Amino acid sequence: QVQLVESGGGSVQAGGSLRLSCAASRYVYSNTFYCMGWFRQAPGKEREGITTISSNTRTSYADSVKGRFAISQDITQNILYLQMNSLKPEDTAMYYCAAAIPGWGCGLGRKASDFDYWGQGTQVNVSS
Repeated sequence: QVQLVESGGGSVQAGGSLRLSCAASRYVYSNTFYCMGWFRQAPGKEREGITTISSNTRTSYADSVKGRFAISQDITQNILYLQMNSLKPEDTAMYYCAAAIPGWGCGLGRKASDFDYWGQGTQVNVSS
């Protein structure tokens, strides 16, 4: 069974930083061809993809977070990270990590429904 468990959310003032972690089952990173991503969903809005990373470490970012957020992974620890800097109130949302195996077409063009596994989410609140 594949499990993804997010942590690191919380409340922060605008301009602050947070680092989210997603602990993945060993199965995810034992695959040589996968796609990992971070999504977020604010109340009343659709879930949006904000960044992905492929098994060959190719990354993609939504314009709304480019230059402020950074995705990374530690495959030895089976952990996906999201470093969030210069946070804005509009970044307030529930953040989810997701995995797609196999990882064809890894990028923000890959819809949420194309990801196979999801975490339970971690809440991020940014106050002005």
